[in-house]
Amino acid sequence: MTIARTWAVALTGVDGHLVEIEADLSNQTPEFKIIGLPDKSLGEAVQRVHNACKNAGLELPRRRLTVNLSPASLPKHGSSFDLGIAVVALAAGGALRRRAVSNTVHIGELGLDGRLRPVPGVLPAVFAAARAGFTRVIVSSANADEAALVPGMEVRAARSLAEVAAWHGAEVEVPDVEAVGVRRDPVRPEDALDLADVVGQPDAVDAVIAAAAGGHHLLLSGPPGAGKTMLARRLPGVLPSLTPEEALEVASIRSLSGQPVAALETTPPLEMPHHGASVAALVGGGSRTPRVGAIVRAHRGVLFLDEAAEFSRAALDALRQPLESGEIDVHRAGFHVRFPARFQLVLAMNPCPCGNYGVRAAECVCPSVAIRRYATRLSGPLRDRIDIELHVARVAAASAFGGARSNVTTAQAQARVSEARARAADRLRGTPWSRNGDVAGAWLRQSARTIDPAARQPLDRALERGSLTLRGYDRVLRLAWTMADLVGRDRPGVDEIGRALFLKRGVAA
Repeated sequence: MTIARTWAVALTGVDGHLVEIEADLSNQTPEFKIIGLPDKSLGEAVQRVHNACKNAGLELPRRRLTVNLSPASLPKHGSSFDLGIAVVALAAGGALRRRAVSNTVHIGELGLDGRLRPVPGVLPAVFAAARAGFTRVIVSSANADEAALVPGMEVRAARSLAEVAAWHGAEVEVPDVEAVGVRRDPVRPEDALDLADVVGQPDAVDAVIAAAAGGHHLLLSGPPGAGKTMLARRLPGVLPSLTPEEALEVASIRSLSGQPVAALETTPPLEMPHHGASVAALVGGGSRTPRVGAIVRAHRGVLFLDEAAEFSRAALDALRQPLESGEIDVHRAGFHVRFPARFQLVLAMNPCPCGNYGVRAAECVCPSVAIRRYATRLSGPLRDRIDIELHVARVAAASAFGGARSNVTTAQAQARVSEARARAADRLRGTPWSRNGDVAGAWLRQSARTIDPAARQPLDRALERGSLTLRGYDRVLRLAWTMADLVGRDRPGVDEIGRALFLKRGVAA
């Protein structure tokens, strides 16, 4: 029997699917053919494998070689199948031990010189292999640290195809070649981002803490230089540290997007796309292969859109579905992928195109039509999904030079947030939710019956007058429960309802 088998992994979004690679030799006109729904880059593996084997001192059989990728109905793309195809082709010709090959997962791209190159998505691929019951995987040496993050998996890091072939019993000389590395962005020193650095913005600091405590979305409006970006960049530090499961999830997304992963980061991610970003760059897309967008990279963290009114209307409205569901569906003619996208949205915008409208002692040069148009760049349905709208004014000179820093440090704020989230999780035990910001509206309105009707009266009147939609009503209730959790109350009272209504309506301080 001339059939040899090994395994690789096909990624659909962050989900990995085991693919069986089988090779068969037949006495026909010599040819190397790959079948099983490969894409163009995978079809080019024939030439890469040919040259890599020759330059590694390994001869492919001079017969018809057919490589099948099973299941054939599963779309397969990318160069990560190169190593598996080369190994199974050599095993079919008898150069490698077929038993050893069949029990190992191979992930890696081959260079023409036979060296093994890193590929994106190794972490979710190795996770899929571990879930399928495999215990050994061979990857490029540049991906070794990433693959080693999966517990219970024997990871073998190789620099070349010859090294892999020798492990599988081939009689080949293993050259001492330099490993192909991954491109790493230069590490730039980051200043310690602490809430204590915020000057003269106590309401804004409280709003950031409330947003972190309940997982609420936040809109900061105000003139340039008021500190909107400064506040938004400090929100990830106030959020609770990621659990090991969440950290692995975030690291898998980083791996899929091509970023190097050497260790698990416990600080929630922060994504800050430029306002010129397209819809595909923001939510993900791709014509042939799915690519993650900024909202997916911000999963379990913060998506900060500075100069939000400068983003295209289509890009902003594309956020509406993931804000509700916590995931994004990318539909194309050739594929359908679902990515996780549970993030906290922070928007920052100026009051007008020049930024001086309503600012004391400043001259606004914008015509009234431009001001109205600028204010409506955020659609009503999108604003309705924002929990907190806060006006941030410029800091006065007396505050700036008088040492009026915030009396709340990031560590203190994070402790308050963790305590409030623990109270919410205890109250929501037995439900699908653990944060106030995720609770369904119908369930929330039922629980609102436990709130004193007199305390809820301003909120009910706002709904009756039409100044709040039912979705906005639910968001004020969520925010009120967060306010109660922050002060240790078992249910919202008049003060919590009033504060939540103030923050939702964006009344200027």
